[in-house]
Amino acid sequence: MGPSDAEIADVLLDLAHQRGSGKTFCPSEAARRLAADWRPLMPDVRRVAADLSLRATQKGKPVDPVIAKGPIRLGLPA
Repeated sequence: MGPSDAEIADVLLDLAHQRGSGKTFCPSEAARRLAADWRPLMPDVRRVAADLSLRATQKGKPVDPVIAKGPIRLGLPA
């Protein structure tokens, strides 16, 4: 059993606040904090991120973290 949505949310928000406004992080950073075998967590990390007050971007443009293909970045809204 993997981490709960609340645990994922806590890690995502912690990373966002550590970086601060205007800075971003890769969702895999959150997954790596939650499990040694982090890759299977990525869909859940993206899904939880979509429900938080985080901004998801890809190549600097806003995207939906659930449906975006390829690498994205997450951060606090400006």
